[in-house]
Amino acid sequence: MEKDIALPGFYLHQLIDVVASYGVDTHAWLQQLQLSVPAADDNAISMPWSQFRQLVLDACELTGERSFGLLVGQRLLVNTHGILGYAAMNSGTIRQGAELVEKFLPLRTDLVTIRTEVEQSYFRLRFIENRELQDIQKPVLEAIVLAIKNVVDFIAVGNASGCVVAFPFAEDEDAIFLRSQFRCDVQYQQDWSGIALPLYLVDQPLAMANAGSFRDALTICQAELEKMASRDSLADRVEKLMLNNNSSFPTLELTARYFHMTPRTLHRHLQQENTSYKDILENVRQRLAIKYLDSGKMTVQEVAYSLGYSEVANFRRAFKRWHGVPPSRYLQEKSHSLEEKPD
Repeated sequence: MEKDIALPGFYLHQLIDVVASYGVDTHAWLQQLQLSVPAADDNAISMPWSQFRQLVLDACELTGERSFGLLVGQRLLVNTHGILGYAAMNSGTIRQGAELVEKFLPLRTDLVTIRTEVEQSYFRLRFIENRELQDIQKPVLEAIVLAIKNVVDFIAVGNASGCVVAFPFAEDEDAIFLRSQFRCDVQYQQDWSGIALPLYLVDQPLAMANAGSFRDALTICQAELEKMASRDSLADRVEKLMLNNNSSFPTLELTARYFHMTPRTLHRHLQQENTSYKDILENVRQRLAIKYLDSGKMTVQEVAYSLGYSEVANFRRAFKRWHGVPPSRYLQEKSHSLEEKPD
């Protein structure tokens, strides 16, 4: 079953306004999409994934912009992110601001999750896709990564030198324009997406820090997150937990403990939502299998082991059950399709 996406009305309005600036009759366009535009100050709207995907694809085609996502992202400054933006503005350090965004980004969008991590001498904000973005990966990642880079630049007050932005897709003719928007080095065809900052910068005190305002905003963010969690289904929360720990999926027992339940209680609640731990894990593995294979950076064996299969044969059987062909045939057909695609 297709899941809706969540995002603030303001973000949607910025996307539409960019298209309108190219002289497009957005009223007729949105009517064709059967999209009713919410109020810009509506902080919590949802729409079907297929409708959002078509909206982004149309926007790129109607404007003719290869880097349409940047045009949206450049409008999403720190003061456009509501209470989350206000909390970030008052952060004591870049690390504190980054960890704030990591925890509370779901208040703004569920398209991606951010995970902070240290890699050698860099502090990373890694962006993890919560669903297969596929043909809208580039505009969506460009918009979201630029929006967060704008936040980092604001709170660092120009002291974020040595920053690097990474994308998994290939460089194109707009690379110079893209680098001008991010104002830092941009690296392509990486095995991750996000922002890396020199580790020595992230704990330096920020000039705009205000501990009292930060604490007050943090309290509001926490209350909003708890309210949102109460609206999410348990199955949604279990799926997010798996996606956030895809390098080692938590067992049923660990998952139950995370939600302060016994395995039996967790199983019963999931049954009431017409699913199970096994079904959710199967769905997550299926989505990640396609993502990993499409990246072209992992062998079938590596994908199998990364998804927790001790035997490659078991992964092959599962993949054939999902898609009707084994993974090797899927890769052959995909390669053949790309070779036949016209320029």
